[in-house]
Amino acid sequence: MDFVDYYKILGINKNASDDDIKKAYRKMARKFHPDVNPDDKEAHKKFQQVNEANEVLSDPEKRKKYDKYGKDWQHGEQYEQARQSQQRSQPFGGGFEGFDGGGGFSDFFESMFGGGRRQTRHRGQDYNAELKLSLTDALHTHQQTLTVNGKNVRITIPAGIANGQVIKLKGYGAPGVNGGTAGDLFITFSIAEPSNFRRTGNDLHTIGKLDLYTAVLGGETIIETLTGKIKVKVAAGTQPGSKTRLKGKGFPVYKKDGEYGDLFVTYEVALPIHLSEEQKELFEKLRSIKN
Repeated sequence: MDFVDYYKILGINKNASDDDIKKAYRKMARKFHPDVNPDDKEAHKKFQQVNEANEVLSDPEKRKKYDKYGKDWQHGEQYEQARQSQQRSQPFGGGFEGFDGGGGFSDFFESMFGGGRRQTRHRGQDYNAELKLSLTDALHTHQQTLTVNGKNVRITIPAGIANGQVIKLKGYGAPGVNGGTAGDLFITFSIAEPSNFRRTGNDLHTIGKLDLYTAVLGGETIIETLTGKIKVKVAAGTQPGSKTRLKGKGFPVYKKDGEYGDLFVTYEVALPIHLSEEQKELFEKLRSIKN
C-alpha cells in the first residue's frame, strides 16, 4: 500500500497544533465537499482523503503512531509487542541493530510478521471500489458482477440505492496474514442523473412544458416519468413556475418494497411564435377586451 502523507493532504507541516489541524480540515472539507462539487469525482475522492487525514491527525494517539510508524501506524502495538518479545528471547539483550538505517519499518514489519518465529495474525487490508450506475439502474433491484483483485464478486443492488452510499461486503478484501481474517470490501455508488430529472432523497423533480392555450384554458399534458409517459390534467390558468405533485411516481424507498417517493413537476409555458395574421387578430381582440 502506498504511503499517504496526511500532513500534505491537509496542507500543514508536522509541527502543526491541534487548532492548525482543525482550521486546515475545515478549509479543505469546504473546498472539496460533495455539495459544492456535486459532479466532480476527483473532489469526492479528495474529500474522503481529507476526512481520513483528519480522523488520524486529530486523535493524539493515532497521530503519535502515524508519526512514528508511517504507513504501518495501525500495527504499531503489534510491532512493540514483537520487538519486546524478540529482545527477551536474546540472552544478551540484543536489539535491532541497523534497523533505523536499513529497509525501514515496512521491511521490518514484513520480516517480523511474515516469516519470524513468533508470527502474529493480522487482518487483511480493506478494499475500496466505486460502482457507477444510471438513475434507471438504481430504480430496480438487480445483480451485477464486479472483478476485485482478479476474482468475480456477484452482488445484489437494492432498488433505491443513493448516490454516494457505501455498502460493505465482509471478507471480500485482502486475505489476512498468518491466518488472520480477510479484510472487507467497501463499495461506493456513483449514480449519474439524466438532464431531465433531479433526485432529492426519494423524490424526483422534472420540468413539464405547456403550450399557452393549455395553460390558459386547461386540459391535459404528457409528463415523462422514469417508468414511462403519463397523462396529467392541467387546471385552467396554470401559471409559469407553478408545481404539481404526482404521488408515488418518484424513486423507490431503499429496502422498502412497494414504497415510493413523489414526482414534482414544475411547469414551463411556451409562448407561440410565427403567428398567422388570423391568430394575431384574435390576440388583438383579446387585448382590446381586456383593456
